Amino acid sequence: MFTGIAHAAQTGPGAGGIGAFLPLIVLFAIFYFLLIRPQQKRAKEHQATLEALNAGDTVITNAGIYGTVIKIDGHVVTLQCSDKVRIKVIKKSISAKVDPSTMMGSDE
Repeated sequence: MFTGIAHAAQTGPGAGGIGAFLPLIVLFAIFYFLLIRPQQKRAKEHQATLEALNAGDTVITNAGIYGTVIKIDGHVVTLQCSDKVRIKVIKKSISAKVDPSTMMGSDE
C-alpha cells in the first residue's frame, strides 16, 4: 500500500532530476551564445590584428590617438603621431588598424 504511494511521489511532476536543472541549462546556453562566444571571437580577432602589426601601419589606440607604427619591440610599440612626435604605447592598447585617409587632420 505505501510502496505505491511512494513510487507515485517519485515519478510525478517536479520530481527533480534533469527537469529541475533544465531552465538553468537553457539560461546558460543563452548567455553563452549571446555574450561569451561573441566576446571570445572579438578577442581572437584583436589578437590576430596585434600579431599582424608591421612598421608603417596606421593604427588607433584605445585612447583615440592616431599614429603610424615606427617600431615594434616586444610589447611596446612606437607610434609617430606628428612630424616630430613619437610616443611609446603598450601593444595591447592598440584597438585597430585604420585607413590613413580616415585620420583626422590628414587633409591639412
